[in-house]
Amino acid sequence: MKAGLGLALGASLVMGAACGMDPALAQGAKATSPPEFARRIEQLKPGEWVWAPDVAPEGPVLVYVDLSRQVALVYRNGVRIAATTVSSGKDGYATPTGVFTILQKDADHRSSTYNNAPMPFQQRLTWDGVALHAGGLPGYPESHGCVHLPYQFARELFAVTKLGVTVVVEGDAASHVRTSDNSLLSPFNDKGQKTGHVPLAGGQQYRWQPELARSGPLSIIVSRLDGRVVVLRGGTEIGRSVVEVDAADHGSHVITMVMRGGQPHWVYVGLPGHTSEDGVEVDEAALNRLRLPRGFYDKLKTALTPGATILVTDSRVGDAPLEHLTVIDAVKPAP
Repeated sequence: MKAGLGLALGASLVMGAACGMDPALAQGAKATSPPEFARRIEQLKPGEWVWAPDVAPEGPVLVYVDLSRQVALVYRNGVRIAATTVSSGKDGYATPTGVFTILQKDADHRSSTYNNAPMPFQQRLTWDGVALHAGGLPGYPESHGCVHLPYQFARELFAVTKLGVTVVVEGDAASHVRTSDNSLLSPFNDKGQKTGHVPLAGGQQYRWQPELARSGPLSIIVSRLDGRVVVLRGGTEIGRSVVEVDAADHGSHVITMVMRGGQPHWVYVGLPGHTSEDGVEVDEAALNRLRLPRGFYDKLKTALTPGATILVTDSRVGDAPLEHLTVIDAVKPAP
């Protein structure tokens, strides 16, 4: 396959003083990174963030704030598309945990409690003042209860959310946790309920449950590391299978199904750093690097429609490390 998927890794000048904080300069540099950022979130420095919206261009949005790691994660259609460092409430002003919905959006909001302090790209979670917004990011909790985001990240998030989007806040800011399995799959659905991403049982080749979500955009994650394929529709997992990937290239790729000449074709998505790939058709040799159980492939093929997206990655999708099954009666996908 071609060069790996590029994502924007950024740091921004944090605009100030929301929830009573002074402006601060977030440290970090612009770079590119594949979706494997999912395994390295704990290495993000204050003010750094990753934004990859084309990994899942459609579907329900969920925001997950992990107070223990001081990070926020954004999922669309059940797939992680973004991660950022945050600063939550300091001692005496702890950010409340729970399942919230976005009650109000105001790009130019100012605090009525803290001296008219600016709260850029404010997304209100409670009517008593807790919100997501751009603010100071010193590398530890220091707000008066709000969740501070890098300025540019707050702008990007503001653009993809709407009123009623679910925000889950968990963890304990006083107990910092540095490591996680960092699955690309959302731990919650768009209602804030725990999701049931269940590994395949011993000897099980695949699972197919389309009745769990009858409609919605289709996202397919191919994890080389786990040797698994996970199929999500409308943010709900409807299928999971073993897979063998024969590829020397360990880069990450996003491809999508389009109609050309009345026929479906898989084409690359051109993301930042790889815009020359945009619209280039995936050749048969690349497709032949995947081997799937025949029964799973036949079922998946009937569910594919234009707009379906495939992410090929080394990140995990929730199976235990080193858990591999041989693919029997396999078939290679056809173009």
